[in-house]
Amino acid sequence: MRVSGALVFSLALAALAAFAVYTALRWPPKAALFPLTMGIPLLVLALAQAVAELRYPQPTAAAPAGAGRRTLVTFAWMASFIALVLLVGFPVTVPAFVFFYLLLESREGWRVSLVAAAAAWGFFHVLFQRVLHFPFDSGLILTGF
Repeated sequence: MRVSGALVFSLALAALAAFAVYTALRWPPKAALFPLTMGIPLLVLALAQAVAELRYPQPTAAAPAGAGRRTLVTFAWMASFIALVLLVGFPVTVPAFVFFYLLLESREGWRVSLVAAAAAWGFFHVLFQRVLHFPFDSGLILTGF
């Protein structure tokens, strides 16, 4: 049996999710809500992917041209999301990120980007702030460091 990178990645992701779930189980219910809602499905899906990798191994193929650049761009977008959350908080980051990602990376028009950003803000606001009453920090810039 040959161990593929996809199998290693799936198992590492499952281990990370298991650790997050295990740790969150000892937290108060409100604090544990987000890690459990993300960690449990991630754990199940990562384990399912690992089983699929073991049962149905895929032949390795050469990376397509431009894959390295695409990977760097993806990590840059992820780093910008994390930085924005730190600087301005989740409520501002979610719609701003959706807008700029669609506009700049996906090359969608202004209208589509604005509608999607507004929908993301609405969903985020209603779910986390109105229904769950989940408090979010305002970020370093909005709180004056």
